Amino acid sequence: MELLTPSEMADADRLAIAEATTADQLLERAGRAVADVAARHPFNTPILVLCGTGLNGGDGFVAARILRERGYRVRLGLLGPASALGGEVAYAAEKWGQPVENALALSFPREGIIIDALLGAGLSRDIGGTLAGLVERINASGLQVIAVDLPSGIDGATGQIRGVAVKARETVTFFRRKPGHLLLPGKLNCGAVRVADIGIADNVLATIRPRTFVNQPDLWQPGFPHPEPAGHKYARGHLVVLSAGIEGTGAARLAAKAGLRVGAGLVTVASPSDALAIHAASLDAIMVRRCDGPEGLAVLLEDARRNAFVVGPALPPDEETRAKVDLVLSSSRAVLIDAGALSAFAAERIHFIATLRAALGPVVLTPHEGEFARVFDDIAGKHAAKLDRARAAAEATGAVIVLKGADTVIAAPDGRAAINANAPPTLATAGSGDVLSGLIGGLLAQSMPAFEAASAAVWLHGEAANLFGPGLTADDLPAMLPKALAALASLRPS
Repeated sequence: MELLTPSEMADADRLAIAEATTADQLLERAGRAVADVAARHPFNTPILVLCGTGLNGGDGFVAARILRERGYRVRLGLLGPASALGGEVAYAAEKWGQPVENALALSFPREGIIIDALLGAGLSRDIGGTLAGLVERINASGLQVIAVDLPSGIDGATGQIRGVAVKARETVTFFRRKPGHLLLPGKLNCGAVRVADIGIADNVLATIRPRTFVNQPDLWQPGFPHPEPAGHKYARGHLVVLSAGIEGTGAARLAAKAGLRVGAGLVTVASPSDALAIHAASLDAIMVRRCDGPEGLAVLLEDARRNAFVVGPALPPDEETRAKVDLVLSSSRAVLIDAGALSAFAAERIHFIATLRAALGPVVLTPHEGEFARVFDDIAGKHAAKLDRARAAAEATGAVIVLKGADTVIAAPDGRAAINANAPPTLATAGSGDVLSGLIGGLLAQSMPAFEAASAAVWLHGEAANLFGPGLTADDLPAMLPKALAALASLRPS
């Protein structure tokens, strides 16, 4: 499902109007959708509608009128002078036909709900002064808030809080969600998000051509390597996971188990000699091969059937790790780089980016915020929004970037990006990222394109965690993958 920035949503409105839908009709439908959500409350619920002077405020005027017509006790506060209203917003205000209070001076009810129609998704500057005071009063009131499009104070394109922001219980948006509904910290202020159909046809998307998506199966399901009746293990790729030494073996096993569960035909843990016996005693279906230093890795790379590599989990951020990364990137294999293999290049960023751009095979990088900052802040700008930073790193490196977190962003060098929405808080546990690395590596081994493989793995990671529930540890994730894969298969078009 596409996500639309505020400017893209404005284009959708314009295109809908060009196809014979009037601006008044769009405003009426949007306001009615808001009123329908508010009308789930009992008739004796006092409703305070706070409107700005823009289109968002117009939605509020329509919602207020419809709720009043349905018998609710409605008051309306306007932020700014009535003389600032124009076009369809002025018409909606005229149809309201009741007294309008000064939003900055009005008193709040002791109980009831607030409809926040002050600013909406197109906010591009920080809130301050008396408006910030109004937002703080809304949040301190203890009243349930229904936000129109986005809670006031949230940047719809980035999810950033511009000074202060309303905290809503529910948000009603239109046609498509915005990035700000999914990106932190704005996501936390939105509450339950409802997408209302206001009569904009899906065919406008062909003109807008959005490049940001919700990470869900319809984005990548067509390319997912579901097992085929005539398939065999040698057709499903051979994943190699590089292991650290004796004190860091668990990460490689977690990645390897995930890669095998997600369908790689063969999986090998490439182990230093001091850890070989530990892996051999702990693994059955997964093979173990000796791999001491870059020289040992070069031997493994001589077999072209080993077509995908996971490099980084628990590896030390040192010169030897850098040498291994350079070897794999120059080998035409699909490569997943994570953890120590990223941090190893903190002081060698120019070399790292040049090597990535020269890579002969597809590459996916999976940094968390700390690793991203160490390697990419000079490129992306440490104060930029998460979506912008991930895209900048992808463009600079030619690799797919998985910028991890509760709002993981997957960005491709061609500008496409997906925002994940199904990750539970329980995934914040040691080893969880190693499992994700193995999932991506396993899909790369099966020749799934890098952006789609990364997006699918992030979704499966979240689905497995949701299916397990509370008490999750990383060891539980590979065992939950069959259920996650079954859930995915149930969504497959027949």
